[in-house]
Amino acid sequence: MIDLGEYGARFTKDPYPVYAALRERGPVHWVRTPPPGAYEGWLVVGYEEARAALADPRLSKDSTKRGLSSFEDELMGRYVLISDPPEHTRLRSLVAGAFTMRRVEALRPRVQQITDELLDAMLPKGRADLVDSFAYPLPMTVICELLGVPDIDREAFRAMSNEIVAPSGGDTELAAIEQLAAYLDELIEDKRCAEPADDLLGALIRTRAEDGDRLSRAELRGMAFILLVAGHETTVNLITTAVHTLLTHPDQLAALRADMTLLDGAVEEVLRFEGPVETATYRYAAEPMEIGGRSIAVGDTVMIGLDAADRDAAYCPDPHRFDIHRAPQGHLAFGHGIHYCLGAPLARLEARVALRSLLERCPDLALDGPPGDWLSGMLMRGLRSLPVRW
Repeated sequence: MIDLGEYGARFTKDPYPVYAALRERGPVHWVRTPPPGAYEGWLVVGYEEARAALADPRLSKDSTKRGLSSFEDELMGRYVLISDPPEHTRLRSLVAGAFTMRRVEALRPRVQQITDELLDAMLPKGRADLVDSFAYPLPMTVICELLGVPDIDREAFRAMSNEIVAPSGGDTELAAIEQLAAYLDELIEDKRCAEPADDLLGALIRTRAEDGDRLSRAELRGMAFILLVAGHETTVNLITTAVHTLLTHPDQLAALRADMTLLDGAVEEVLRFEGPVETATYRYAAEPMEIGGRSIAVGDTVMIGLDAADRDAAYCPDPHRFDIHRAPQGHLAFGHGIHYCLGAPLARLEARVALRSLLERCPDLALDGPPGDWLSGMLMRGLRSLPVRW
């Protein structure tokens, strides 16, 4: 067994040398994840093995099939990331229509407006923490408006959400889950009693009241949870790491400023090079199987390293070089298979609008000191703060 916690803070800051060393020994390893919440299971670090595992129906997302039920599952209810077909198919179909390319593209003017308003407020100051002033409020505002969530205490919500996706240890994660579950219950009840609204959460509540497909109260809570948290966390990290990566690779930043037609490719390269989801949520072997020459027993936990796989030289030549001119088709930043990220089109739209607007309005954008800490744990990959000036 390989104890990743033994690498200490340097693994959190830069896990890629560790992943590369593991990959030289094989594509799959039995590991213990770093604390807090250390967990043992198989870690897939090879690209071909990761891509195949993501689409393998023998790997279940439903821990209850192993007789396990987490505190989070009990409080939040069922949602797409912890379910298998046919339950997963049913739940996903209820929200998939809101995230089609056409629906997302219709949001572009509003995303641009929110972006411009945030920059209008930020730019006169000359310096800011990009996360607080821009990268967090942009996707948070977009997903709240899409779902129909009224203005909330965003600092309090950010603290809860961060604690859930990047736990700091102790009882704080459980407290955050309890607080968020209580908030969502109140929100759903308020929505149910109000006049029908033209938003996604209202549509899900009305669907529950119709004959045919019904969402239980717990399912409504679970769907609201995953849409609200996943709908902003990944994009916050994508925008932040995109700016950080460009500022620390000045030649690539200069190339992008000189030719903004490279923007779409630049976003894709950021997704490959420093994807916002480091490791996919746990899967469990539903039957004996083999991955990368390793025998996986029934019930074994399988963790698929998305960021690790995207730095595999077998998939991407010279993988540790950031190059916006390459076209990294097939990266796994948004997953693969039936659990491919529903919000990928929206995340891409927000990142493209944010980067273009920020770079066009801040021609002398620069780092203003060292960035904050990287998020703890192996789920999310992102910076807690990014001081910039212009």
